[in-house]
Amino acid sequence: NLVMEYMCMKNKLFLIVIACCMALTFTTCIFAQDSSKWGLPKGAKMRLGKGEIKEIVYSPDGTKLAVASTIGVWIYDVQTGAELNFFTGHTDDVYSVSFSADGSTLASGSWDGTIHLWHVSTGKHLHTFWGNKVRSVVFSPDGSTLASGGHDKTIRLWNVKTGMPLRTLEGHTDAVVNVSFNPDGSILASGGYDNTIRLWNANTGEHLHTLEGHTNSVVSVSFSPDGSTLVSGSWDGTIRLWNAKTGKHLRTLKRPEIQSYTQIYTVSFSPDGSTLASGNNGRIICLWDANTGTHLRSLEGHNGSIRSVSFSPDFRTLASGGADNTIHLWNVSAGTNFRTIEGHTDRVWSVSFSPDGSILASGSDDKTIHLWDVNTATHLRTLEGHTDLVWSVSFSPDGSSTLASGSFDDTIRLWDANTGTHLRTLEGHKDSIFSVSFSPDGSTLASGSFGDTVRLWHVNTGKHLRTLLGLKNMGNYYSVSFSADGSILASGSSGSRIPIWHVGTGEYLRTLEGHGSGVNSVSFSPHGSTLASGSIDDTIRLWNAKTGTHLRTLEGHKDDVLCVSFSPDGSTLASGSADQTVRIWNTNTGELIRTLPGHTSWVRSVAFSPDGNTIASGSLDGTVILWE
Repeated sequence: NLVMEYMCMKNKLFLIVIACCMALTFTTCIFAQDSSKWGLPKGAKMRLGKGEIKEIVYSPDGTKLAVASTIGVWIYDVQTGAELNFFTGHTDDVYSVSFSADGSTLASGSWDGTIHLWHVSTGKHLHTFWGNKVRSVVFSPDGSTLASGGHDKTIRLWNVKTGMPLRTLEGHTDAVVNVSFNPDGSILASGGYDNTIRLWNANTGEHLHTLEGHTNSVVSVSFSPDGSTLVSGSWDGTIRLWNAKTGKHLRTLKRPEIQSYTQIYTVSFSPDGSTLASGNNGRIICLWDANTGTHLRSLEGHNGSIRSVSFSPDFRTLASGGADNTIHLWNVSAGTNFRTIEGHTDRVWSVSFSPDGSILASGSDDKTIHLWDVNTATHLRTLEGHTDLVWSVSFSPDGSSTLASGSFDDTIRLWDANTGTHLRTLEGHKDSIFSVSFSPDGSTLASGSFGDTVRLWHVNTGKHLRTLLGLKNMGNYYSVSFSADGSILASGSSGSRIPIWHVGTGEYLRTLEGHGSGVNSVSFSPHGSTLASGSIDDTIRLWNAKTGTHLRTLEGHKDDVLCVSFSPDGSTLASGSADQTVRIWNTNTGELIRTLPGHTSWVRSVAFSPDGNTIASGSLDGTVILWE
């Protein structure tokens, strides 16, 4: 019997161990999930970047951060900085998020005109409220009411349980960009682009006071924890304190002498009401004594304007989100940054695959180029040096790892993509560079710019070879493309025409006409027989590359066609548009093969991988999506 009991215990222990291992494996799989694959649209296999940061808020228990972004709402673990969840469903920028007092529900307000309610733990979508280009949302303290401020100059109050509108508050003469309840929920404050703050009876909708004094848009308002004081931040560069009951102006916080900024973006009281935090366009967070208005400390570390600040409930930590698309967590008492959450990205203007398809480059609004590992979605490095947005990037097709970037700082930079080394800067254009493109053998670079010029450059020396001249009044050259043999160059212009040149001589050959408005993008087919052009007139045209004859017009986009790109075999064309979609076309028949929705802003660039199996699309929503 003892032997039998021993064997039975041994079997039970074995089963327990196996069960624990399986549970551990399952848990590991959950937490190891790749956030680049969360919430992907149909047909997509990966997302690079997390979009721009618009607002950040702490959960009431201080364990989570909610981040409103251009592509949805991210939930982070405060202790580790890890992504916990990603809420998708909005079709445009999410400007504002708010937790209910018990932390169970999150509201998100978007430029798409909707407010979504989410169950925080499960990510389940609960309700949708329909507003008008929502800029701000906030729960009442008891969680029964939600207030939203919108582009239509109104504040709307909603019943959270039923999703029904309660009332609309009118009086602002321009967009309402921030709303805030006082601690007992009886008063609502609103700040707007009309330079005023308005106080309302939250229960009746009665207008109580208009607070005037700011000389520019009021973009942030917040009540003190005891409800006696209201703070406001404005683009006039000032922070003002007001008596929340009477509307009387109490004081204006003076800018520290050492600081240089012109706009305030965000203000917030600490949980005990003793301290104020403000973020400005000088890349600085200022901490103030709320009672005296004295400047206490400046927190520096962001490389862009501070868009949002939020105190943790225990007042130990401050979270800040910047235009550099990083989130910093600060120790309030020490003034030190103890964690930085990265991965959010600014608007993407251009994408380009390396010749072997392993690396993708993206040019961004933040003046940088990001390099990504296509297989793992890993961010490899950031190339810095430009002083304005990077509109165009292009890999050399010769396999040398050379990357070219064109910027609104009027320069072109050449880089070694493998090391991130800056090779040389090409100067000569007198205005912004819209497009850069290598010849098929990688020896020549073409660039198109604002102000009627297309230039050719010797890649190895950086020497300017020639400037190509076309007809007068062509406008800006938005796009340049070499033919397959490198002998011909085409350019898309804002003047709705497509000039063609001989590369070797610089001779102007012909102009293709037919688009009804500016041509944003041109691309030769790999075999050189066809030229595609995408236009502001919402159409794509295919042309005989040798004769200039119009072959067919591809129609289907609902807004400007911003980019076109051929597949490696030339049978397929991808296009991106301001209608937020990527469309795939059969170039032989002109048939629309499929439409790929999923971006929440303009699709500014598309590129096929060298094997033709993947399309990369770069968008002003701050992400690159890789599609099957």
